Amino acid sequence: MNNKVVLAYSGGLDTTYCAIYLNKIKNLEVHALTVNTGGFSDEEIKQIETRAKKLGAASFKCVDVTKEYYENCIKYLIFGNVLKNATYPLSVSAERMVQAIEVAKHVQQIDAAYVAHGSTGAGNDQVRFDMVFQSMLPGVEILTPIRDLKLSREEEIDFLKEHGVEMNFAKAQYSINKGLWGTSVGGKETLTSKDYLPEDAWPTKVTETEIKKIQLEFEKGELTAVDDKKFINKVEAIQYLQSIAQPFGIGRDIHIGDTIIGIKGRVGFEAAAPIIIIKAHHLLEKHTLTKWQLYWKDQLSAWYGNWLHEGQMLDPTMRNIEKFLEDTQTTVSGKVFVTLQPYRFTVTGIESAHDLMSSKFGSYGEMNKGWSGDDVKGFAKIFGNQTSIFHKVNEDLK
Repeated sequence: MNNKVVLAYSGGLDTTYCAIYLNKIKNLEVHALTVNTGGFSDEEIKQIETRAKKLGAASFKCVDVTKEYYENCIKYLIFGNVLKNATYPLSVSAERMVQAIEVAKHVQQIDAAYVAHGSTGAGNDQVRFDMVFQSMLPGVEILTPIRDLKLSREEEIDFLKEHGVEMNFAKAQYSINKGLWGTSVGGKETLTSKDYLPEDAWPTKVTETEIKKIQLEFEKGELTAVDDKKFINKVEAIQYLQSIAQPFGIGRDIHIGDTIIGIKGRVGFEAAAPIIIIKAHHLLEKHTLTKWQLYWKDQLSAWYGNWLHEGQMLDPTMRNIEKFLEDTQTTVSGKVFVTLQPYRFTVTGIESAHDLMSSKFGSYGEMNKGWSGDDVKGFAKIFGNQTSIFHKVNEDLK
């Protein structure tokens, strides 16, 4: 009888409960999997592995998918300049999809009959994990002890103490989730509609106080250099920019949005590199793409970001949009100049061989070189013809 279960395991309270419950109560063979999307250090992974083995896991595996996370997800969020509600760079929602897919792959690899996650019944992650598992693992039963048993934090702690689990049960004042594309911060303030997170809630402290000018270089929409430092590995480019910009306190904000399950949710985040990259990339696009390229990118990118946020990464429509987004990046190459200051930044300008704001064809508000005044008179007459006809025919409506 196949009693293997793959548990999406982070080492926190919920997944620790799941490991014990699935093994001791449900008599299942637990295979713990941690998926690193750029948020865990080597030391943290070792600690997570040690805990999993103490809990009786039959196996533990950590899969580092940071590079795949960039190639299969983050790259397209940059191409699309995706900021949900014009604010949030999808720091957590994007990585959850990649993590769920890796968990499903591990289930297939070891031929497990069950897959489990520690989501509660009140958030977005339960839907994201379930939808990936339903698509990739037909016939595999999804187990969610925390959600199904409607457990309180206190009930989980009591259960773990009864089973001799030793860990720090003191609830942290703020919950932190770190990944390559930003760090989320939740606390008592984010449960309200008016309070902002205090300075000591942010994981990265502000240590930079002087103005700093940097230069970002993009090739076909991807960040390839910061100042004179070139990167082949795009993940390293993001991490390097993050190390420079986050100590300025840049990229801090609180996102309020609609959850998948229909309620409003509020979360703090710090994401200096993602915000700077998206804003710099967008400015470069405004110089190098046509009006209608920009228009259709805006429509499809907003839909793409929302559909990803809502757990639909495996929808084939997403692959169609990704091809469109990638095709638009052919001319999005050049340098973008950024000024960093405490708590803010300014994208000051660009240099690109593909800059459509070329003086060869005229200078806005100054001089035209590609057309005559008579050309514009004729254009304006034809361009406004239908509107003019409408008003002449319907004069009695005035």
